[in-house]
Amino acid sequence: MNKSELIDAMAESADISKAAAGRALDGFVAAVTEAMKKGDTVSLIGFGSFAVRERAARTGRNPQTGATINIKASKTPSFKAGKALKDAVN
Repeated sequence: MNKSELIDAMAESADISKAAAGRALDGFVAAVTEAMKKGDTVSLIGFGSFAVRERAARTGRNPQTGATINIKASKTPSFKAGKALKDAVN
């Protein structure tokens, strides 16, 4: 499912216009992004949690040359599915 299909499904489910569903989806994405930028976790009970995980610095290899390279520490977004979502999928 792509973004436009999701907007169509949201509009039909909530009985709102596609434009309103698009604005709602954009607002949701913006709110989650802002919260994660601040390091907060966004939890939707039954659906799941969006969080920021820390990745430690490590060494790796350049696949072309085989040379060792240093990979710096970073933050990465993650999603952990909630029980209700897991049960619905299985």
